[in-house]
Amino acid sequence: MHAARTLILCFDGTGDQFDDDNSNVVQLVSMLKKHDPDEQMVYYQTGIGTYTGPGATVNSFTRTFWKLADQAVAWSLSYHVQGGYEFLMSHYRAGDKICIFGFSRGAYTARALAGMLHKVGLLPPGNRQTVPFAYKMFRREDDRGWAQSTAFKKAFCIDVDIEFLGVWDTVASVGLIPRHLPFTTNNTSIKTFRQAVSLDEHRAKFKVNHWHRHSPEQEKLGTQPGDMPRSSRRAAHPDQHDNGDGKHTDKGKHTQKKTKGRGWTKTDVLEVWFAGCHADVGGGSVRNDTPHSLSRIPLRWMVRQCFLARTGILFHGRALRAFGVDPAALYPTVQPRPPALGLRDNTVLCEHLSKVAAEGKCADSIPGSKDIEFGKVGKMASEEEEDLADALCPLYDELTIAKWWWILEILPLRVRQQAENASWFSCWTIHLGRPRELPKHHLRAGVKVHRTVKTRMEAAKMLKGAHYNPRVVFDGDPTWVD
Repeated sequence: MHAARTLILCFDGTGDQFDDDNSNVVQLVSMLKKHDPDEQMVYYQTGIGTYTGPGATVNSFTRTFWKLADQAVAWSLSYHVQGGYEFLMSHYRAGDKICIFGFSRGAYTARALAGMLHKVGLLPPGNRQTVPFAYKMFRREDDRGWAQSTAFKKAFCIDVDIEFLGVWDTVASVGLIPRHLPFTTNNTSIKTFRQAVSLDEHRAKFKVNHWHRHSPEQEKLGTQPGDMPRSSRRAAHPDQHDNGDGKHTDKGKHTQKKTKGRGWTKTDVLEVWFAGCHADVGGGSVRNDTPHSLSRIPLRWMVRQCFLARTGILFHGRALRAFGVDPAALYPTVQPRPPALGLRDNTVLCEHLSKVAAEGKCADSIPGSKDIEFGKVGKMASEEEEDLADALCPLYDELTIAKWWWILEILPLRVRQQAENASWFSCWTIHLGRPRELPKHHLRAGVKVHRTVKTRMEAAKMLKGAHYNPRVVFDGDPTWVD
């Protein structure tokens, strides 16, 4: 029996790749151990609009045109999904864990890949020519398409689960031409789902794709529990973790068996709202050498969620520390976080804010913390200190920075919404820069907001003329989470 591995797939956002202002996807990849493919394998894919896809011409003008067109209409989405699928097809072995991450349209790609695995299954190695055919069946939502995909999955594929799906601010529709793929809003094959959501993004084409409940009709589609045999070769892995310092343990063996007679397993879902706009949550709004930024907060939160969900993902300890995470606080047991620091709990920051207030600066925003340095007394700054500094950084609103985005705000656009009975319908709307709306199921379950949002709001009250109120309006008090 082979030792179980973790297969990690990371999908970057629109136009994002390794450069001077990396997204949280690249930052996460930089933290992951990659030296031993018998323990962990990492797959990274640049974002939509960064390459031309198979069969494209190499003429530089044509390549540039197609990249720009791809960013607008996301014509290469199918190639991105199939690229991740082929990686899993080539490397998956029974008992391996699958963890998928993504940002923006890369988050949609990640969820589409999970949906494809759920609907048509995973082909055995060596079936590359069959992947495009499988993708076409995945896209079809008519009765014949569902029947064919179910029969195809039973005949050719294996059934796999997604251990962890972590995303930053998934956009609801990909490209100017709306397109929606099956199982991108919910998916029973996903064990744990985590999403960091922007409170302040308000562009029309950046409507967030929340996790939604199943409709009764959806639950009847595709293969059902017990239809497919499950792998019995589940190696010891679920309780294995590494704090980044080379130490890990095995606490038991688990076996997957046929699920006949059992219903769908309920996905562990958590969506948390963070201060900032789209790139302030998913990264890429500031240069890599910027010591503090809003996007570091949801990055640290996602790492903590990986440990809380017992994914077994292996991290480099030094890389974790570079982003303000103490490995000892996550392994072997995830320690509860101390209370958030108040602004007056840090002398350096308090003096800085007092000086800014006395000078009458920053009338329209929270003062940036780029000039504030912690940890100068010979020890690493705590995660609470890092949160405090990052929470006060500027946010980057593209409707203010790049006015051409307003073109889409005044055009009629078609959007999808979920009705009270869990069915879906489409309607036309003119957006006009309105803030995001809280989904009804969030209101019923309680809106979860990261505690650094409260810190940012309190900082504004200390400064004359400064303000910060999230664009999303809460009915009542949210649940503050860490």
